[in-house]
Amino acid sequence: MDNYIVSARKYRPDSFDMVVGQDSITQTLRNSIKINQLAQAYLFCGPRGVGKTTCARIFAKTINCSNLNENYEACNECESCVAFNKLRSLNIHELDAASNNSVEDIRNLIDQVRIPPQLGSFSVYIIDEVHMLSSAAFNAFLKTLEEPPKHVIFILATTEKHKIIPTILSRCQIFDFNRISVEDIRSRLEYVASQEGINADQDALHIIAQKADGAMRDALSIFDQIVSFSGKNITYDNTIHNLNVLDYDTYFKITQAFISGDYKNALLIFDDVLKRGFEAGYFISGLASHFRDLLICKDPGTVNLLEVGQKIKMEYLENSKICSVSFLFKAIDIANKTDLNYKLSQNKRLLIEIALLNICDVENKTLSNLSNTIINNIKTEVPEKSENIKIQQDETKIPEETKLTNTTQEKLSESIKPEFNNPTEKLNSESKSFVKNISIKDLAKDTDVTTAGKSEEPKSDYNNLGLDDFDREKLSYVWTKYAETLRGNPRLYNFLTSHVPQEESKTKYSITVDSQAIKNKLDLFLTDTLKYMRQNLNNKEFELEYIVDENNEKKKFKTDEEKLQDMIQINPEIKKFKDQLNLDFE
Repeated sequence: MDNYIVSARKYRPDSFDMVVGQDSITQTLRNSIKINQLAQAYLFCGPRGVGKTTCARIFAKTINCSNLNENYEACNECESCVAFNKLRSLNIHELDAASNNSVEDIRNLIDQVRIPPQLGSFSVYIIDEVHMLSSAAFNAFLKTLEEPPKHVIFILATTEKHKIIPTILSRCQIFDFNRISVEDIRSRLEYVASQEGINADQDALHIIAQKADGAMRDALSIFDQIVSFSGKNITYDNTIHNLNVLDYDTYFKITQAFISGDYKNALLIFDDVLKRGFEAGYFISGLASHFRDLLICKDPGTVNLLEVGQKIKMEYLENSKICSVSFLFKAIDIANKTDLNYKLSQNKRLLIEIALLNICDVENKTLSNLSNTIINNIKTEVPEKSENIKIQQDETKIPEETKLTNTTQEKLSESIKPEFNNPTEKLNSESKSFVKNISIKDLAKDTDVTTAGKSEEPKSDYNNLGLDDFDREKLSYVWTKYAETLRGNPRLYNFLTSHVPQEESKTKYSITVDSQAIKNKLDLFLTDTLKYMRQNLNNKEFELEYIVDENNEKKKFKTDEEKLQDMIQINPEIKKFKDQLNLDFE
């Protein structure tokens, strides 16, 4: 049997170009070699497994190479490079400060640095875990570190920079190594898999990269572990099973239960997680991270912060559509507070189950708060002792065609109508709708506000209109001009500009909408729409209808607007309150 070499050693970088995720540091070291500006001491600090010792070895080999290439990389062919690659170089010395941390060890090192190199230009001393040196050893090392022989370069490496005394730090050039990004680790693992002839799923490599927490050495060790388990085919399922990672589907399912308020299903999913051997604390911290990932998917500018595979990213984008931002804010807060209190709790399972119930209730509270806000605003705007609400009438003369009828609903309808600008000047461009002397008794009438926009126009308005023919080009032109009059209502304007009526018959046209909620909102303006179109097309028989698309897939989860419509069906008074205060979701 051949001697097996772990991937972390087999694929250890041997040049600056192969170092992953430390571009600024490798470029600085390469430039210092290029201009022959080498310091007497360097300090490489950063988390474990990010390339500190690797960069120290590459730097030591490169400065002793006698035949550097055009990129100032070691040639790997000269005598010094060959000796280094075969681990028999006498110019490069490595010292483990964890086991050689006494004053005597440092004195032996000081005696050794006096010997000039036998091959190459420099004797390089790499001291790993330098923070483990004792205070006396640090003090004994100070003078030599500050003024070493010309042929000596010290490279100190540590994961705990704060434990090194300031007098040592001031004598070194300090390089802070960063954690390696998930994408960089995934890319490197993909390269290793291709070299080993292993078929690896992209999502599986992302899981390994996330589990490594920014350490390339850890990622390669986990990769070897998965290969031992799965063989030459690494799949997502095998990876999460071997690493005991909770899969994304579990979090997606429980999120859907939260949105629909299905607390029973949420508790059953949590019980299944526990039966599969996962710790409750791990689940709740993962749930908080899951809500965070859904939140950053709500805006295109933050989607790149999501460090998952392409397939999982698409699922996150799809699931984020059913979650409102307010829900995610509250859900993250609940999950995070539960995570903080987890260690202090005597009944950990009950603590998390209460958190799940609270998250299930977030949407219901939001809906209830919306209703209460509308009612409270109405109470504020309409004092109980006031018999009438009077709005100052505009002194501008009101054209005949804009006079209000006697019903309260038509008054409310006219108060929210947009100002129209008729290109044919058949409507006075300066006409303004108003509401005058609306009594509390009128507001209390049990009338459906959704019919406000459908009040019939007096037939006399169209007596002077003809029956002119019009083609699709003229219809599109008039429709666009009508949409321009509604620029003050961005949602309605955007909808009208992106939808053009489709011909049903010679004078009957229709527009297909996705939901009943959209149709109800458009129907509020249908009377004005018909008036404008008939007058500008000079065709009194023009008809327009909004049709709900029956083939559109029924949404399992409702938007805030759809939930409001459900409330209005139960209590029509809410619609009156909404229209009077001119409330919207924007």
